[in-house]
Amino acid sequence: MTDTNIKPRLKTVPKVARPPLHKVILVNDDFTPREFVVRVLKAEFRITEDQANRIMITAHTKGSCVVAVFTREVAETKATRATEMARSEGFPLLFATEPEE
Repeated sequence: MTDTNIKPRLKTVPKVARPPLHKVILVNDDFTPREFVVRVLKAEFRITEDQANRIMITAHTKGSCVVAVFTREVAETKATRATEMARSEGFPLLFATEPEE
């Protein structure tokens, strides 16, 4: 009788890549009232008044600000809904998306 070591085969588990993330960016404009920007941020992104104010001020002083990071589909949906909310009130407020590096 021969002594052979038979090793069990390991199952190969394919690694599933995480979906690429996208940033939602608030773009500053000189026409939309600050209070309205805060209201949109709170409504669409479910953030506190303090967080919304900080994002709004950052966008105002730097020209734009990352609001949040999501999968592409969620980011695009939230950006579109927030922009449409502003348009329905007659404001040029814009939310954009771009891939996170």
